Amino acid sequence: MSHENHEIDQNHETHEIHERCEKLLYKEEVYAIQGAIFDVYREMGCGFLEAVYQECLEKELRLRSIPFVSQRELRLTYKGQPLVQRYKPDLICFDKIIVELKAVSTLTREHKAQIFNYLKASGLRLGLLVNFGHYPKAKIERVIL
Repeated sequence: MSHENHEIDQNHETHEIHERCEKLLYKEEVYAIQGAIFDVYREMGCGFLEAVYQECLEKELRLRSIPFVSQRELRLTYKGQPLVQRYKPDLICFDKIIVELKAVSTLTREHKAQIFNYLKASGLRLGLLVNFGHYPKAKIERVIL
C-alpha cells in the first residue's frame, strides 16, 4: 500500500472513531438528506448512471424543501497561489454538508479520498458519500474532517 493510501485510510479511520465518540454532527440535516436518498433509491432502484440519481435527488430535495447547490465550483490553491483547476462536488446541502454521489458496485479508497479532498478544499466538516449502485439499498458513508 502506498504511503498516500495508508494516510487516507488512517485519516478516514481517525475520523470514524472521532465521529463515534462525538455527538453526530448535523444530525437532523443528515437525517433529512438520508430520507431523500432512500426515497430516490426506493423509486429508482439500482442500475442507473450517477447523473440519473443526481437529477432525481435534486427533485426530491426540492420536494422536501432541503436547501442545496448543485456542482458548485470550489477554488483550489497551491502554496497560496490559485489554480485553474476546480473541484465540483455533486451537491452541497444546508450550506454545510457535501453530498457526493456514486453508482458503482463498491466504493473505493479513491472515492473516499475525493470527498475528503472536497471537504479540505471547501472548509466544510461533513461529507456524505452515497452509493446508489449498492444492492439491496443505497449505502451512505459519513466522512468528517
